[in-house]
Amino acid sequence: MDAARQAELLADAGHYLAGGGTGLFVLPPELNLVVARGEGSRVWDFAGREYLDYHLSSGPALLGHAHPAVTAAVAEQLPKGTTYFFLNEPEIRLGKRLVEAIPCADVVHYTGSGTEATFYALRVARAYTKREKVLKFEGAWHGMHDYNLWGTVPGKASDYPHSPVDSVGVPAVTGDMVLVTPFNDIAGAVAMIERHAHELAAVIVEPLQRVLTPEPGFLEAIREVTKRLGIVLIFDEIVTGFRIAWGGAQERYGVIPDLACYGKAVSGGFPLAVLAGDAEIMSVLDARSRPKSEVVWATNTLNGNPICAAAGCAALDVLSQPGIFEHLHHIGSRLRKGIVESGARHGFAVQTPGEDAVFGVRFTDRPLRNWIDLTQVDKDLGWRWSMELLKRGLLVNPNEKFYISIQHSDADIDHTLTVVDDAFAAVKRGA
Repeated sequence: MDAARQAELLADAGHYLAGGGTGLFVLPPELNLVVARGEGSRVWDFAGREYLDYHLSSGPALLGHAHPAVTAAVAEQLPKGTTYFFLNEPEIRLGKRLVEAIPCADVVHYTGSGTEATFYALRVARAYTKREKVLKFEGAWHGMHDYNLWGTVPGKASDYPHSPVDSVGVPAVTGDMVLVTPFNDIAGAVAMIERHAHELAAVIVEPLQRVLTPEPGFLEAIREVTKRLGIVLIFDEIVTGFRIAWGGAQERYGVIPDLACYGKAVSGGFPLAVLAGDAEIMSVLDARSRPKSEVVWATNTLNGNPICAAAGCAALDVLSQPGIFEHLHHIGSRLRKGIVESGARHGFAVQTPGEDAVFGVRFTDRPLRNWIDLTQVDKDLGWRWSMELLKRGLLVNPNEKFYISIQHSDADIDHTLTVVDDAFAAVKRGA
C-alpha cells in the first residue's frame, strides 16, 4: 500500500467513473481516499491509513466489515454457483427467518436494492387498491426512483401537497402522483389523507425519518387513518430494519404497517433487499392464484440469489444472539452523549437526533421535528467539523448519519471522543 498507488486510482476514478465516484457525495481532493480493505469497525485506504468507520457503507455493514460468519457462509456457497434464477435453499431459509422476525410479514419478496423495494411496494399498493396516488413525508428518503424524488431535499417548505422535484431527468407527470406533507404533523397528515382518500393507494413513511424520531402518537395516527380508509401503509425500514431493534421500527415504536421494505443490514453487506407484508396485499404478486394480466410484475434476474441469501441467513444468525442490541444501544448512547458534552465544552450547540444505532450530529439549539427544521441547522459548521474528524481518522459522511456496528467497542468510543474533542477545538480555533 502506498500513497502513489492511491493517487493513481483516484485519477482513474476521476477519468472513468461518472462524477468520479459512486453517488452524489465525493470527498474533497485532499481528503479523498480509495478503500483497500475493511475489518470489524475499521477500514484502510491504499495509502495505508486506518479509519474508524462510522459510515459503514451507508449502513449495510451493521456486523462490521468482513464478519467471519458472513464470509464463511458466502465461501461455502460460492463453489455451488452464484445465481440460478430458480428456487434455492438459502433464499427459502432466509424467507422463513424474515417472516418469523418481521411483525407485519406473512410473506416476503426479494429485490436487489432498497430503491427497488420501495418502488415495487408502491406498485403492489396500486394494484391492490386500484388507486394511483401515494403520499410521502417531506424530507423522507425512499431511494432513487421517480416517485420518490419529490420533496426529498427542498430548501423551504413545500406548497403542500405539491413539492419540487429533486433531480433533473424525472418526468413532471410523476409529480402528479405524489402528495407531500410534513413529518410529525398529526393533524395535517390525517387531514390530507382523509381529503385524498379516494385516490390514495399508499402512504409511505420512514418511521425514523433520516434522523427524526416520530413524536408520540404520530405513527399511531397514520396507522389508524390508513386502516380506516383502506389505504396501504408502507414502512420504509431500509435503515431501521434489524438495526434499532430485532423487529425493526415496528417493534421499537409499536406500530404495524401493511407492507415494509428492508435492506442494508438484512444481508450482511451484500446487495439484497426485501418487500415484506400482509399475505392478502402481497397476493397481487402471486401468479399461481390469479391470471397473469392481474399480476404485479416485480421480477429481476438476480433476486434472491443464493450468495446474498446465504449472507443474509448468516447475518440474522449473528444479530439474533443475546446482547447484540443491548450492545448497539450502549455504544451508540455513549457516543451520542459524549459528542453533545464535548460540543458544549467548546461552546457549540450540538444535538444528536435519532436512535442509538443510527443518529445524526446537528449544530443547532432548535427542536428538530421535521425536514424544514433540519434545513435550519448550521451545515457549514457541520461540514468543517466533519472534515476535522476525517483528518483525524474517523470515516464519516458530513451532515448525514453516524452508523454503529456490533464491532464498535468501548475502546473505540474512548478514542472517538478524544478525536471529537480535538475536532471541536480545531473548529473553534478556525472560527
